[in-house]
Amino acid sequence: MIDFNRPAIVGNELKYIQDAVAQGMLCGDGKYTKLCSEWMKKRFDVNQVFLTTSCTHALEMAAFLCDIQPGDEVIMPSYTFVSTADAFVLRGAKIVFVDIRPDTMNIDENLIEQAITDKTRAIVPVHYAGVGCEMNKIMELAKKYNLKVVEDAAQGVEAYYHGKALGTIGDFGCYSFHETKNYTMGEGGALVFQKDEYQEKAEILREKGTDRSKFFRGQVDKYRWIDYGSSYLPSEMNAAYLYAQLEECEKINHKRHEIYDYYHANLKNLEDEGKIQRPFVPEGCVHNAHMYYIKTRDLSVRSRLIAYLKENGICTAFHYVPLHSSPAGEKFGRFSGEDVYTTRESERLVRLPMFYDLSETDMEYIVEKIQQFEF
Repeated sequence: MIDFNRPAIVGNELKYIQDAVAQGMLCGDGKYTKLCSEWMKKRFDVNQVFLTTSCTHALEMAAFLCDIQPGDEVIMPSYTFVSTADAFVLRGAKIVFVDIRPDTMNIDENLIEQAITDKTRAIVPVHYAGVGCEMNKIMELAKKYNLKVVEDAAQGVEAYYHGKALGTIGDFGCYSFHETKNYTMGEGGALVFQKDEYQEKAEILREKGTDRSKFFRGQVDKYRWIDYGSSYLPSEMNAAYLYAQLEECEKINHKRHEIYDYYHANLKNLEDEGKIQRPFVPEGCVHNAHMYYIKTRDLSVRSRLIAYLKENGICTAFHYVPLHSSPAGEKFGRFSGEDVYTTRESERLVRLPMFYDLSETDMEYIVEKIQQFEF
């Protein structure tokens, strides 16, 4: 069976984990946490980076730093992972779902303004498949209505929008380093932002509500409980694994683009024949080859295709069930306007195997079997 995903070991992962153990400090905020943070600051031109235990926790931190209060409304697409909404629901917010663009699967920037009310406090664009949302329009709306922007860039590490790294454009950006992502630490994420005014509050929040970070810097002689917080700091062993991956960023990025480009070129004829649709990347966006998906005519064809590929030893996957159609989505949110594309497009999409160690032989086999399928 060709796996759908397999986490990579590409360099010094095991060596750095051994070194982390030898350092005698396995809790967070040690050598490798700092190395990862500094790497991202330089690479993405961002002032503050807080490594976290997950992108979910990065989103929770962002919701807190946005000062979301019970009854506030937060706008986001319904086509996203549950964590995007959960982070704000935990603060008591009402989620307002907006339809997506069928070409990118991202939130339709032209439908956001009509969803804004006097209760709206934030917009949460989700950069699906590492392809940037139309951030210029979104930031204009945020400025006009004095709203916070939290970028869910879980899939957007090392992807860019008009030269800016995804996650660094809004007030806060949230990355994922889960094992399914381009660069991984098993479970992990990061919160990034430009405004230094949030640094101290973010430190306290990540360190269980204490000023422990100041204590370790020698700024206070003991650390105390200062404010609300939780345990959002990952282990040094996870950070060590991630740093080895970041060091080999170019190698990983190159391989993933090779896979993406192979699929894209060798499935073009099926799109030309009207049997599938391939991913679309707007001008000004640089994607990161996080995933490669195709869209079939409808749910029935997709179901047949997934079953057929499985029978032929190929593991594929559909993606999100739109949140507004789920029990929690109905309880904690509402859909603004009409669901024209969210459900329809979600039922057509199937993701193909994409991981660093995917062989050329396997890529050829996957394409061959898709070409032989009766669409």
